[in-house]
Amino acid sequence: MAKSSVFTGLRSNIFAGFVVSLIALPLALGLAVASGFPMVAGIVTAVVGGVLVSIFGGSYVTITGPGYGLVVVLLSAVAVLGDGDMQAGYLCALSAVILSGGLLLVFGFLRFGALSDFFPASAIQGMLSAIGVTLLVKQFYVMLGDMKTKGTVVELLGGIPELIKSLDDAPSGQLYAVAIGVISLSIMFFYSKITNRVFRLIPAPMWVILLALGFDAYFSIGGGLNPINKKLLISLPNDMLTSVPTPNFSKWKEPVFWGIVLSITLVSSIESLLSIKAVDKLDPEKRRSNINKDMRALGIATIVSGFLGGMNVGTVISRSSVNVNNQATNRSSNFFHAVFLLLFVIVFQNQLGKIPFTALAAILVYTGYKLTAPAIFLRMYQIGKEQLFVFLTTLIATLITDLISGILIGLFATFLVHVVLNKAFWLFSRNLLKPNVLMYKEAETQSYYVGIIHFCTFLNFYKLKAKMDKIPQTDKVVVDFSLCSFVDHTVQESLHNYEELFVRKGGVVEIVGLDIHETDSSHPFAVRTLRPIRGLRVFGGGKTKRQQQLEALAKQKGWSYNASPSTQKRLLRDHLGYETTSVERVYNQLSSPKKELSLFDVNYSEGVFIAKESVQTTLLRVRLKNAVPVFSFDREMLLEKLSHLAGFHDIDFPNYPEFSDDFYVRGNNPEKVREFFTAELISFFSAYGFYHIICNGKELIVRQFLRPASPAEATAMIAFGLALKKRIDG
Repeated sequence: MAKSSVFTGLRSNIFAGFVVSLIALPLALGLAVASGFPMVAGIVTAVVGGVLVSIFGGSYVTITGPGYGLVVVLLSAVAVLGDGDMQAGYLCALSAVILSGGLLLVFGFLRFGALSDFFPASAIQGMLSAIGVTLLVKQFYVMLGDMKTKGTVVELLGGIPELIKSLDDAPSGQLYAVAIGVISLSIMFFYSKITNRVFRLIPAPMWVILLALGFDAYFSIGGGLNPINKKLLISLPNDMLTSVPTPNFSKWKEPVFWGIVLSITLVSSIESLLSIKAVDKLDPEKRRSNINKDMRALGIATIVSGFLGGMNVGTVISRSSVNVNNQATNRSSNFFHAVFLLLFVIVFQNQLGKIPFTALAAILVYTGYKLTAPAIFLRMYQIGKEQLFVFLTTLIATLITDLISGILIGLFATFLVHVVLNKAFWLFSRNLLKPNVLMYKEAETQSYYVGIIHFCTFLNFYKLKAKMDKIPQTDKVVVDFSLCSFVDHTVQESLHNYEELFVRKGGVVEIVGLDIHETDSSHPFAVRTLRPIRGLRVFGGGKTKRQQQLEALAKQKGWSYNASPSTQKRLLRDHLGYETTSVERVYNQLSSPKKELSLFDVNYSEGVFIAKESVQTTLLRVRLKNAVPVFSFDREMLLEKLSHLAGFHDIDFPNYPEFSDDFYVRGNNPEKVREFFTAELISFFSAYGFYHIICNGKELIVRQFLRPASPAEATAMIAFGLALKKRIDG
């Protein structure tokens, strides 16, 4: 049985590797050309990456090779380092690739994998979209047969009308190539809309290759020659597997060289880290990659690739998702994808030389479009105007300057937005370096509690992440933002990833404490703050996931639900121990049809000045039919035991010594309290001893934690209240 399972796994990984190689082949060729590298460099990158990362890597179903994000920075490196000489620039760029691989290796050993969490999500999206715009515009020129046009993105955008107009006088050889490019682009756009199973057995990029080869075959069968100009056809050297270029390290003393090395490393690491995290969500076996180990493997592979004439080796999400969809189970699929790529190049070298550059450019134009599609702009707007501002600022800054400057400007723009939204620079300056995350295991439920204070943004998310990573993903964890003034989009998106990860492993992540925070968008990951700028409001604010679940709970029970806060300052003052309490707000109120039971979140304070303490919790109010004694009930902890030494005694129940030892019961009339606590009621309270209960004679107030209850805990509180009322009312 075990041998059969191993064989099945091997077979599925070989098949997945084969399918991925069909997509990787045209992409590897196209990305190399778009980067200013020889075409074979893309194949070298994919093969070296597939072999070495499958051996040394820490991920399971990822595919490695040349990435989209590096096209812009590598092309710039070739141009800058070569001073206009592309071959000289290529050799110098190889040295930059090798050194960036070395930095990646060092980053892996220094456990810098967590750096991906330091960058704001909107700024990263802006950087990727800037790469997409550059890729789309520059490859659009190639798709229309213009191989030599240079300039900035803005200049190239302005020249598109003239480019299209120039096709009127273009030779037929170019027009044939352009036609293949346009048809190829149509295939890429409409492939997802075609439902024919046979057609979809072949990936869209491979249909582009088959189109180009079919065009050549049509003329060959008729005894003619391919009419496309040879300058527009792929040209692979006959000795491509034996000739290895020598990297040129002569520029290593120049500051611009190290700027390029840092740019390459930054883009390569960010793209790879984001892809690894995304692919982990797709893994059907719910495994979690060792990101730092993968960084080390990518560093080793990049160094080897650079010495062999290749590009940076990165993890790519598109090819990895295809890998998962074809039932890959481990890293061997990455290895087999590399083997098939090598075989394709060796066996079909002559056929590859019949593919026009315009076909490969069409694939990259589509890739650029996907990175900067209008839907991305709309999603940023839906999350919040401030996220759209950060996104656009990063995008424009990256296009005008460079990738490093763009992402740094994006970081600054994000921080500036956070300061403006909170109207308080001190919130960040005073608390940035302070510990702001507390974690412990709650004895009552055996679930983990993680509380955050001050603020939680991309600047300090690593502190929360460090705690979350220590919690077994099969357990329950409650993340409480009750004492946190500001939570940004990046944190909420990252916590959502944790929610999905825990669910897949059998655990649960409950997020509480955000219901009194205001937001300027209905998006679930929108910025939430206690100091909103109301002028930025777009959608009127949206309910948190917890509020939606509480509303669903009320609907299920036929109760009413009101999320809006109200002030009831004297709500608790007629209860024992709460005489000086001031209730600031009551919100998220669930009420039974006759108002006999109601569950609500409450924010109250006790004391004044420096002794003032603010508490947010969830309470259950149970109205009783008949008058009962005034009492309070709680588990007897260390503080209660010490109070006995000071002369404060609770009410004892001589017939129930264990109950007397375990629980602390107070009341104005001990005899009536003893009479009220019947054997049945004592048994009931013993079973639910994790609740704190106070009674003013007419109603009960039930509390479990000094924090908001999760929806599951709220459901349990309501069930407890119904059962308790039934026993007391008879």
